[in-house]
This record gives sequence, structure tokens and C-alpha cells, in this order.
Amino acid sequence: MATLRSRLVPSSSCSFARRTGEAVSVRSPQGVKFQSLSSFGSWKVVAGETRLALREAGGGVMVAHAGSGENATSSGSLAAEVVATWQNAQAVCFDVDSTVCEDEGIDELAAFCGAGDAVAAWTARAMGGSVPFEDALAARLALFRPSVKTLAKFLDTRPPRFSKGIRELVSKLQSRGTDVYLVSGGFRQMIAPVAAQLHIPSDNVFANTLLFGDDGEFTGFDATEPTSRSGGKAQAIEQIKKEHGYQTLVMIGDGATDLEARRPGGADLFICYGGVVARPSVVAGADWFVTSFKDLIESLD
Repeated sequence: MATLRSRLVPSSSCSFARRTGEAVSVRSPQGVKFQSLSSFGSWKVVAGETRLALREAGGGVMVAHAGSGENATSSGSLAAEVVATWQNAQAVCFDVDSTVCEDEGIDELAAFCGAGDAVAAWTARAMGGSVPFEDALAARLALFRPSVKTLAKFLDTRPPRFSKGIRELVSKLQSRGTDVYLVSGGFRQMIAPVAAQLHIPSDNVFANTLLFGDDGEFTGFDATEPTSRSGGKAQAIEQIKKEHGYQTLVMIGDGATDLEARRPGGADLFICYGGVVARPSVVAGADWFVTSFKDLIESLD
């Protein structure tokens, strides 16, 4: 069975679609040309393409990409399988930066310390997967070396900025008995307020830890945390599944380290959230691509 590639096309009138490289073309009965995220250009009209099946979802269209030798029926079955996996998930793990929150925490802290632009450039490379995460993490922290005092002042003056719909989605999952986790390459000290406001237990937070000396000076980060390195989120997910015996676990995020969690023994489904930023290589590897949490909320009704 081929891996489903799905995303929400910004129209409910499309009938079929074709994926070419990083672009997706759609055929509409009205012949309308739709605009996509800037990362992917535009939605281009294609005549006579019927190989792929679509499923209505949250006001958009889920595009199920059939693999070589597959037909629209089998592709539609894959789309249904993705939705069923999501609806029946026993646990859902969220990335924090650019997913639960609408910014990158380390970039915001760096900007507060006067090193925003340089750190943001490193973040873009790390999230795109072009450099090992652990190297990017060390390089970014070395640029501004936050102290305990600076971190405390930052947290006091800047409350979490949640992505639209995330509170409702987390609450809905919790009301269904689904366990919710935060699995992040960010820092526990900065994620604690996020978890508290979403009523997520601290034991359900997997993240990095900033280290400080006796005088509050920055000394580094805890390199034993799995999330401090590439492939670490996958290890964290595997640990969560093993310890709790989950049969179905879903990972939601925007970065390459989130996509890495989608492997045997890890996440059973990866949903790429592109409401803040859509990274082409991550979108291409996702089981489901959404730009609004509303789509996920409505699919649980």
C-alpha cells in the first residue's frame, strides 16, 4: 500500500488532482484557478486527470495521491484510512513552535536578547532538515547565551501566542479521552506555561532543558534529552508508545524533526500543520497537510 499524501485544497468544487514536484494541480468543473501557499505556487487546472480520489473535509478537499499502479478507488480508501487513524488515535503529540504556538520560541528569545536575525536563519535551516538539529541548537544558543534573569524577564513580558484553534482542538481531544503530549525541540522552561494553559500534564512534555551555573549564567543544554538531536522526536514517540502501550499515535508538526517521527514503531500518522509556515520537504512527506486546525476539529465531530 502506498503512503497517502493528502492536503486540503482551498475549494470544495474540485474533482481530481495531480501532484507534480512540489506543486499540486487540480481540475475544477468551473475551471477555476486556485491560489495555494506561496511555497507551492498556484493550483493549476489540469484536463482529464482522474487518477486521484478526493474527500470533502472541513470546507476543503482532501487530496489522496495514488501511487504507481493504483486507481482512484484504492487512493480514496487510503484517504479514509488516514481520517480513521486520526479519529481513533489514543494519543496525539504536538510540536510546539510554529504549530501549537504561532512563532519559534528560540527565535523570540534571541530577538529579546538582540540576536534575532542570526538565530532565525539557523532555525530555518534546522526546521528544513538541511543541518543536524543538535548542531543548529548549539550554534543558535551560542549567539546569545541567555541567563536565568534574562529568561525570567522574557517569560514575564511575553505570554504564549497560541495558534488559532489549538485550544479548542486540544480540549476536544482531551474530552474524547485522547492523551495529548507536547514533543518539542524548544525548552521546558518556555513550554511549561504553554502546557499549563492547555491543561497538559508536565509528564506529557518532552523538550530540551537549558542549563545554568550557580550565578545564573548560561552553561549549555542537556544533550541527553532525545529532542536535542535529529531523530530525537522519533525516539521520544517510540518511548511514549512503549511506556503507555498506545496502538495508535498521531504526530502533528511543521518541521523535519516532526516528520522523522513517522516511522515503524513511531507515529502511525503524521499531520503537517502549515498554518504558520509550510516547508515543501515536510509537506511532501506528510500523510495529511492542513493549514487550519479547524479541519482537524471538524473531522472529530
